[in-house]
Amino acid sequence: MKVPDIKSIPPGEKGRQVVQRDKKAIATSTKTCELVAERARGSLVWDVDGNIYIDFTSGIGVVNTGHCHPTVVKAVGDQLNKLMHFAGTDFYYDIQVTLAERLSKITPGDFDKKVFYTNSGTESVEAAIKVAKWSSERSRFIAFTGAFHGRTMGSLALTASKTTHQERFFSTMPGVDHVPYAYCYRCPYKLEYPGCGVYCADAIQEQYLDKFIPSSDVAALFYESIQGEGGYIVPPPEFAKKISEICKRNGILLVDDEVQAGFGRTGKMFGIDHFGVVPDMICIAKGMGSGVPVGAIVFDAKLDFGVQGAHSNTYGGNLLACAAVGATLDVIESENLLSRAQKLGDHLRKRLDEMKESNPIMGDNRGYGLMQATEFIKGDGSKTPAPKVAGFIVQESFKNGLVLLPCGVSAVRFIPPLTIEEENLDAGLDVLQEVIERAGKIS
Repeated sequence: MKVPDIKSIPPGEKGRQVVQRDKKAIATSTKTCELVAERARGSLVWDVDGNIYIDFTSGIGVVNTGHCHPTVVKAVGDQLNKLMHFAGTDFYYDIQVTLAERLSKITPGDFDKKVFYTNSGTESVEAAIKVAKWSSERSRFIAFTGAFHGRTMGSLALTASKTTHQERFFSTMPGVDHVPYAYCYRCPYKLEYPGCGVYCADAIQEQYLDKFIPSSDVAALFYESIQGEGGYIVPPPEFAKKISEICKRNGILLVDDEVQAGFGRTGKMFGIDHFGVVPDMICIAKGMGSGVPVGAIVFDAKLDFGVQGAHSNTYGGNLLACAAVGATLDVIESENLLSRAQKLGDHLRKRLDEMKESNPIMGDNRGYGLMQATEFIKGDGSKTPAPKVAGFIVQESFKNGLVLLPCGVSAVRFIPPLTIEEENLDAGLDVLQEVIERAGKIS
């Protein structure tokens, strides 16, 4: 089968009809391109007009095991015929307990843990906020510029990647201070690594906690091991250890948001595993359920609420979702997807670096495993961000059968399923290369 296979410039006649109906019926959100999907398998997506695309988005980092993996489909179907829902926060199910025990084993930290199930990444962050406030009896938080933790009002207070997310929503949850992230390609302190000594981490203590944020008021620091929506920013290896030490020194909880980097995406189970740091809490979702809406926080058991009613929900730990997560973990283990993500990630980086040699609009290739991105710049040697170039690449790639997503100011992310066939990975990169070369001529 030829892939990609674009029979007519998308969207076709059927696709245009759906797009027009969507614009009338569905609230404005974050549409990226006019792809009207009909079905998908593995790394391929078919639209309603019969075009076949290679998916470098994984449903925004969700279907790490590929679209409709048969093991996950079977597990959900089997559970569907037993019981779909009966409020797991109020009653008891073996599948919920078994999964919680499993999540506690695969997350960093050799201590007793507990799990609270949610339905999405932003809800996981909201739950972590409540656990941190309850257990510490403190009410302030620290987060990073460039961070994305969600769009509900608590998580939105922590988010700082685009002004669009904040506009017209003031006031959000009070008590959040933002500090610069370790963005070495565009250092906020105008320093250079490694001579900087990773000052961006030291500054949290020296310029914030010692100056105007009383550490005794700070419940938690929220941290993405690799920033996602903010541009796939990878910090230097010392950064995580330094902020962990600062948190411990000041009695501040470290909350690791792994919603986008988790479940094998980076070639390790969680992004933070690359840095040798153990957080107090981990927020998870996206790749956790292979497409079934689910999330959770896994946290040090001593932080538990301990009283009924302090926090709960109706759908958290839905039984179909629990079945999907268990099957997802089975696939990750049985198909060795961590090592596969590393191997394919190395190949991806090699291809991207080869493209960069002859395309000056490619400013920075970065990431781990199959969580990588390229930041596009004006090709004049200035490192000036080029969001129009990034937008052109996303749209033109789509027209030629490759589905991509932007991130940050002018970056494009490459996050195919961990199960993608190497020939499909290369076919997608061939499309990308041709589009980048065209973009360079018009930039």
